[in-house]
Amino acid sequence: MSVADRLTEVRARMAAAARSAGRDPSSVLLVAISKTFPIDRVREVYAAGQRDFGENRVQEALDKMAGAGELPLRWHLVGHLQSNKARRAASAFAVIQSIDSLELLQKVDAAAAAAGASPELLIQVDLAGETTKFGIPPSGVPPLLEAAARLRAARVVGLMTLPPFPETPEDSRPWFRRLRELQEKWLAAGVPAAMLRELSMGMSGDFEVAVQEGATIVRVGTAIFGRRVPTSK
Repeated sequence: MSVADRLTEVRARMAAAARSAGRDPSSVLLVAISKTFPIDRVREVYAAGQRDFGENRVQEALDKMAGAGELPLRWHLVGHLQSNKARRAASAFAVIQSIDSLELLQKVDAAAAAAGASPELLIQVDLAGETTKFGIPPSGVPPLLEAAARLRAARVVGLMTLPPFPETPEDSRPWFRRLRELQEKWLAAGVPAAMLRELSMGMSGDFEVAVQEGATIVRVGTAIFGRRVPTSK
């Protein structure tokens, strides 16, 4: 199956999941996770109609941006962002989905202001307390949302989570539902809707469940690009 066929299949599955939940399929954004794949594969997926791409590492993403600078791609950083790379990330990415501390939030905003950029930011919420993953616990999110009201250039627009690796898609449902419940709780507490409009959750193994539970962004790599070859990086 070609990447174009796989992309078409993923979009069809997303649409079916949205309709099953009474949602408009157009309300869910697909981000194609291109980490470890070469730029020619990105071009292939672009040619099939995809415009939003996600990367885990800043430098790998910058190399791909340079290699496809003529294409109108929208790049998302979905991996952990070290504070010493905040300056480069703030000016390069349209969306940074991995804000997990007040310090990082402020560094990205300062860097964006200096670069004349206005990236959208998602707060990565750690729901399961896994030591192998980054994120901020739910109790730490309200202070970040309060600080978001004072940003000069960057804009917090929602939440992201990475649940424990699921053995079945249904294993992820409680985690996705929990993130949506937190969104609703914070909206009811008076957080501006513009700060919580996005819920980024769901990957190749569970994106349909995520859509059913309210995801507005899904991050799909393997189901589009195929199996990744492990790297030594």
